[in-house]
This record gives sequence, structure tokens and C-alpha cells, in this order.
Amino acid sequence: MLPSLLLLWSLNQEIYINGLPCHDPKRSWSNQNLYSVPLDLDVRLRRLDLSNNFIRQLHTLGLPYLEQLDLSSNQLDLISEGVFENLARLEELNLSRNALNNNLGRNSKALQSISRLKSLDISMNRLNDEAVELYLRNKSSLDQLKMTGNALTRLSRSMFKDNNNLRTISIDNNLISVIEQGTFESLSRLEVLNLAKNNLAHICDFKLHQVEHLNLSRNSIEFFVTHEDERLYRLEILDLSFNKLLYFPIVPKLNRLRYLHLQNNMVGALTSEAEMVSEANSLYDEIVHQDYIPFAKNNLHSTWRLMPLTYIDLSYNHFRTFPLETLSLLSSLEILNFSHNCVQNIVWNIRNDSESRFNRQIFFSSLKYLSLQANGLTHISPLFLKALTQIETLNLQGNSLQPCAPAEHPILNPNISCVTFGNLRSLKHLNLRENNIQKLHVNMFQKTSLVSLNLAKNAHMVMHAGALEEVQGTLQSLTISEINMSGSDLSLPRMPALTHLNISNNRIDTIPNSLSCSPLTEIDIRNNILGSLNHSLILNLSGHLQIMYISGNNFNCCDSRWLTTLNELKIKLPDISNAECYTSENNILLTDYLENPLNYCLFHTNLEQIYINYAIFYTIYNKYTETIKAAVLNMNVLLVLTAVYKYKTLFLPLMKWFCV
Repeated sequence: MLPSLLLLWSLNQEIYINGLPCHDPKRSWSNQNLYSVPLDLDVRLRRLDLSNNFIRQLHTLGLPYLEQLDLSSNQLDLISEGVFENLARLEELNLSRNALNNNLGRNSKALQSISRLKSLDISMNRLNDEAVELYLRNKSSLDQLKMTGNALTRLSRSMFKDNNNLRTISIDNNLISVIEQGTFESLSRLEVLNLAKNNLAHICDFKLHQVEHLNLSRNSIEFFVTHEDERLYRLEILDLSFNKLLYFPIVPKLNRLRYLHLQNNMVGALTSEAEMVSEANSLYDEIVHQDYIPFAKNNLHSTWRLMPLTYIDLSYNHFRTFPLETLSLLSSLEILNFSHNCVQNIVWNIRNDSESRFNRQIFFSSLKYLSLQANGLTHISPLFLKALTQIETLNLQGNSLQPCAPAEHPILNPNISCVTFGNLRSLKHLNLRENNIQKLHVNMFQKTSLVSLNLAKNAHMVMHAGALEEVQGTLQSLTISEINMSGSDLSLPRMPALTHLNISNNRIDTIPNSLSCSPLTEIDIRNNILGSLNHSLILNLSGHLQIMYISGNNFNCCDSRWLTTLNELKIKLPDISNAECYTSENNILLTDYLENPLNYCLFHTNLEQIYINYAIFYTIYNKYTETIKAAVLNMNVLLVLTAVYKYKTLFLPLMKWFCV
């Protein structure tokens, strides 16, 4: 007993000595309509949240173990000078969304007393350049700094002189137009720098060797140029999106750049790739050498050749030609987004080799994903497709491409404007949505191993019966919606790998029985003219089927075994609340129908049909069943059943009608 008591006493002493609380060390007073800091705070608190209140002044806090303090979204404009003196362990302080542009002298002195602060957020306080310098004094321990949404216009060399340990700086959404040389160079540990949403016009000489992630998006940058040197830059992510770039950036020669964001710029506005490259090199020479040097080195291509880039986004630019040579230099490139440009034809326009004078053969040897969506393409050179040796995903949505017929050979006849996808052996995912395709020919995808195919929104497309035969064994996802296709037009081969099928928004009245061999997990049949579904097909699919979309059809309420089966098997019908079935009298929501189907099919059937069936029954009754008459008159149930069984071939149709 004594050893146990001694152990308990020692643990209590350790908790007391180290100040470790024995309860939840966090307390939240957020959104409590507070006008001051509560007085009854537990001195053992480690984390205190006072955000989203109305606190205007901050006075001394006696919380010696506090590590995190959140005062964001208050009305704080005055901090007493000694307020943080007793917060010896404070590491994270959030003062964003206050009014710290007031009382700069007193407030900045108060913050200088925090010796261990690692994270500081002073965003959205309407702070100017001078105010920020005051707040950042004596903050040598700072690791993370956020100054989003203030009023900074100029970053000076003295701003971060006391913050040499900074790793992350966010100064986005300010008014910065000038960055003095040396502002960030001395921050040797800086890894992430966010300068998005400012007024920067150009980057003339990028010298931040230590930065790994640089965000310059949503400025007004027209060019990005780096002097060539032999030092290694650690830059891995460069975001120049939403700017006014006319040229590709000239990045450091030795770098680790893997992700380059150039979307929503003006790159490619010049008439040709050659002209764009020439202009970029002239600009580089002008900046570096202060004059134009004829026949100078191609700095753009020499630096791009060394980039280990795996991802580049060039969407929403002004390209009218595809920059074949420049992009082919990126030997590690795996993902290229070239969507929403102005390229109508991809022509194999490669310069001749200077010595042999033969066309050079180039390859995109690592490219796996290529998006050419919404370019207005009418022609793609087969030599370009041949160069995509490792392509897996090809997005051609929103163009005007026509697949080639079997007899057409675009390599032999360059005047043919059709596209052939044969021999793209690595291709797995193909999107041909909204291309105004007229005909899908037989063996369209021979020698490919497509896993997913999207043919939606080709409103006048005629699909040949053998169009999918070459990929019937590999295809897992097929979309043929919005094609104006009828049931007789839909001819699908047996596809033993198909798991997702979308045939919505057509005029289909029956689902092909060939699908009974497919392990479908999801099927979309919305907005067709289906009156019923094949019950045996549903049973065959039920082993794998998980989700089915059915709304927008003309289902017959009284032919609903398929629906009952789906309901019993608990197949998900996400849109069943919008689905209807019909009787001769009105339409009924399927959710209502499922609750009591007999109410609608037995008692809401057309009365005229009841009279007709009753007349038939009465004729048979009079003509063939004297025995039944006698049995009925004598109330002998056994004789009635015997007579009905004897004449079952006559009564069977009537019995079926009554049991619907």
C-alpha cells in the first residue's frame, strides 16, 4: 500500500512542479458576446479561445501555462504593456480581424515581451508598412507569420531583420507593388512565401534559393526572369496563375521545380511558338545584359530542359498553336492541362535537325495525363498522338473532332482532318464528350485498352454495332448520355468488366440484355422513355449493383416487379423522391407507390376494363361451369375450388388479371 501512495504522491508533485493540468487543458469562450476577458479562468489552461466576441482592450493575463491564445475577430485596439509578461509559454497568438492599426506604440511594446512566440497572425488589421515593422520587432523565435488582408504597399530590407527563423510567411491580399532587394534573402530558413493578390508587375531577378513554395498568383506580373547561376534552388512549387504573363517564365537553371501553375495568363498571345521563345530570350538579354545580343543563347529552352517538372497548368491562356518543342523539353512531365485555349489544329511543325536536315523526332516520354478540353480542335496530327508514348488519360471534351473511318489513314493522307486513336496502347481514359461526332466506326479503339469512355452530348452520333468490340473486355465505365439515342440504336457487346454505365437523357425504351454479364455497380437511366425494366436482368445485376438513378421515365405502376426487387435488395435509388410511375388515371411518386402498391393497381384500374373482364368471366361461368353454379348456390367452397382447378386453363388469364 505504501509504495502505491508514494507513487501517487510523486505524480502529483510532478504535475504541480511542471504545471500540467489534470483536466482538459483547453477552454473555448468563442461567440459568447464577451466585452472583456473572463476573470475566473483556470490558471492551468494551455489553450484559450476568445474569438468572435466584442473585446476591445486586453489587460494582464495570469496564465503561466498558456501556449495558444486566439483573440481573432474581436474589436481589439488596445493591449496593455504588461499583458503578456506572465505568459512565459505562449507560442501561438492569433490577433487577426481586429483594429491593431490603433495605439501602435503601446500595442507593439506589449508584443515585444513575448519571448517564445512561434506563430503570429495579425491579418486584417488595416496595418501599413510602418505598423508591421513595429509589431515584428524582437520576434527572433517566430516560425510562422500571417499578415493577410492588410494595407502593406512596400516590403523593405528592415521589415524582417529580427525574424531570421521564419519558415512560412503569408502576405497575400495586400497592396504590395515594391519588394526591395534583400527583403527575404537573409531568411535562410524560409520555405513557404505567399504573395498572392498584390500589385506586383514583374519579377526581374529571383534569388530566393531557400524557398520551396512560392505563390505569386493574382498579381499583375508580366514576366518572371532569373539570372543564370550555378547555385541550386530548392523551389518545388511556383504559382504564377491569374497574372498577365506573355511568356513562359525563365526559372533558375538548377532547381527542384515540380509544380508550375500558369493558368489564366496571356501566354501564347504571339502568333507562333518560335516568336514567343525569341521574345522571351530578348527580354532576358535586355534585363541581364542591359542590351540586345544577337544570336544569343536560348536561355528559356536551356533552363526548361533541366527542370524536373511533373505538373504544369497552362489552361485559360491565349495559345493559338501548341508549343510542341518547348513542352517536349520537359522529360519528367506527367500532367499537362492545356484546356480552354484557342488551338484549332495541332500540326507537327518541328524544325529540321541542323546537321542532317531531317525532321527531328520528339516524344512526350513521361506524359500520362493531357487535357485539351475546349480548344475548338478540328485536327490533331497523328505524329503528335504517336509521340504520347505513355499517355493514360486524354481529355478532348468540347472540341470538333471526328473519328476516322477504317479506310482513312491520316498518316498517309495529311489532308484528312479526322482523328484515329488506334495504337495508343497505354490509353485508359478517353473523354470525347461534346465534339459533335457524327459516327462512331467499327473497331474505333483497336489496340487500346480503354478503361473509361465518355461519348456524352454528341447529339447526332450514330454508333456502329462493332464500335466497342476492341475494348469490350477492358471497359469499366461508359457514358453515352444526351445522344438522342433510341433503344434500337443502342447495341452494346458483352462487357465483363463494366461497372459504371450512364445512358441518361436519351429515348431508350429497353435496356440491352447483353448487360446481364456485366458486374455493374452503378447505372444511370434517367430521363428516357422506359415503361418497365426487365425483371430477370435486374436479378442478374443484383449481385453487384449498388446505385441506380431512375427518375424521368414513364414507368407503369402495375408492372413493377423490378422495383419491388430493387427495394427488397436495398439497392440505393438516390433520385427516387423525384421518380414517378403512372396508372390510367394519374402519375404517382414511386415513394408513395412503394408504401402500398395494391391501393393503386387494384382499386385505381380503369372501370371499363373491370366490366370487360367481368363479362368474360360471366360468359365462361354460364357456358362451362354448371358445377360451379351449384357449388356456389350451396356455399360449398371445396366444390368451387375443384371446379376452378378442372377448368384452370380457362380461368388462368382472369386469375392473373385479378392478382396484378
